[in-house]
Parts: sequence; C-alpha cells; structure tokens
Amino acid sequence: VCVCVCVCVCVCVCSGSWADRSPLHEAASQGRLLALRTLLAQGYHANIVTIDHVTPLHEACLSGHVACVRALINAGANVNAATIDGVTPLYNCCASGSVGCMELLLQSGAHTRAPHTHFPSALHEACKRGNSQCVESLLSHGADPDDEVSHLGSPLYVSCLHRHTMTDFALLLPVFDLGADVSVGRGCDSPLHAAVRQDSADQVSLLLDYGANINLRDSNNQRPVELAPPGGKTQQLLLAFEVSPRSLCQLCRLRIRNLIGRSRLKLLPLLPLPALLTHYLEHISNEQ
Repeated sequence: VCVCVCVCVCVCVCSGSWADRSPLHEAASQGRLLALRTLLAQGYHANIVTIDHVTPLHEACLSGHVACVRALINAGANVNAATIDGVTPLYNCCASGSVGCMELLLQSGAHTRAPHTHFPSALHEACKRGNSQCVESLLSHGADPDDEVSHLGSPLYVSCLHRHTMTDFALLLPVFDLGADVSVGRGCDSPLHAAVRQDSADQVSLLLDYGANINLRDSNNQRPVELAPPGGKTQQLLLAFEVSPRSLCQLCRLRIRNLIGRSRLKLLPLLPLPALLTHYLEHISNEQ
C-alpha cells in the first residue's frame, strides 16, 4: 500500500498529472517566490494540475504575482493551459487586472482567443471588469474586438452591459480605434441596447459617434430609445439624435474609416492630410 501511495505521489509531482492544490499551487497563489523555486528544484512539475485542471500559473496570474509567473514560465509552464471551464492564465490576468503578468504571457506565446468558441475570451473578461489597460494590451496583440460568444456577446457588448462610470472612455476607445463593429452585440441585442439599459449616456453618445444604428430592434422588437428610462439624459440624447441626423462630415468619416478597414486604421496619422482632418478621422478632439 505504501509503495502504491509513493508511486502515485511521484506521478503527480513529476508528470504534471492532477493533484488537489499542491504546495506549488499554494506558493504561486501567495506569491512566495523562494518557496516556489525550491519546489520546482525538488521536482515539482510546473504544469501540475488540480482535479479542475487549474495550474500554478493560473494561481499566480489570478493573484498578480509577476515574479512567480516569470519563474513558472521559465520552468516550462504552459501559458495556454485551460481549466475545465475554459479559463486560461491570460483570462485570470484580466480578472485581477495584472498587466505585468499579461505582458509576460503574451511575450511567451499566449493566445488571445478562448480555447473553445463557447468560452469567453480574456478580452471579454477585461471588458467586464473595466480593466482598460488589459483591453489595450490585448488589442495590441491581435485580440478580435468583434469576437462574439453566443451567450455573452461581443467584448464591446459586455463592456456596455457593465457600467464602468469612471473608465467608460478609457475602456471603450481602444476597441473603437481598432474598428470594432458597433452593431455586433449578442444576437439581435446591440451594444447600444445594452448601454441604454444601463442608462449610460456617455457610452450611448460614444456609440452614436462611431455609427451605432438607433433603429436596430432587439429580440423583443424594441429600439434603444424604447428602453431608456423616461425623462433621463439617455432618453433625451436619443430623442435629440432622432431629429438631428448625422452631419455630412460625420457620415464621410464613418465611410472613410470603413473603406480604410480595421487593420489599417492605425496608419491614419501617416496619410498626407492636414492634422486637423487626420484628428477628425481618428475621433481626436483638437481641444485636447
């Protein structure tokens, strides 16, 4: 019996098979770098998993311990390991808001997409939490701003669904700057519908500025204006927009950005155009 137990323990430690919260998991979670390095030196496998397939790297990222993340990656930890719920270390970085851990993962080959199409991506989690730095970092590494998960919607939709009043613009602007489709939400429900339900006038204004369609109807056949709280700022904004169509300048901007394409929007400053016009195409206020 003792021999069998020793063999099982050896397999768990050395081959990366499952163990329910190993000492390596605890060290990674608590940020105890010296203990973590000692355990690795003693033979603990960097990819040892719990019964739910949680790795020490998952734990280190969720707690935001950059040094432990670096040590685990150097020891061969799988940066794309997924739990039974599809959670990756990158996803956990967005949950904790640790940009430092995220950069290490991305530099080591972490995928920005979820392991399966029905799981939320790291970008979805960053938008849900309102972590604007994580959003910007993910987008700069190729994350798809229109990645729609059937039961969650697009990252933009998720962001509008959770009202982050202090970071509305900081969170949403990088998504728009990479040409996110403002009509992609969750099925018939658009980001504009979600923002109106949250009574977030700032988000609604920004969505309209980037071409959101106020006449789209959700699964209940309702337009955004029909969902706005009566007499509120959001309703007033939508009603005013209905009787004041976009100007020719605004329509031209939307058309030009669409023709340029998402992948080339970052090249707008290189066009041989006056700064005033370039700033307008980039939605940059000349008062800034």
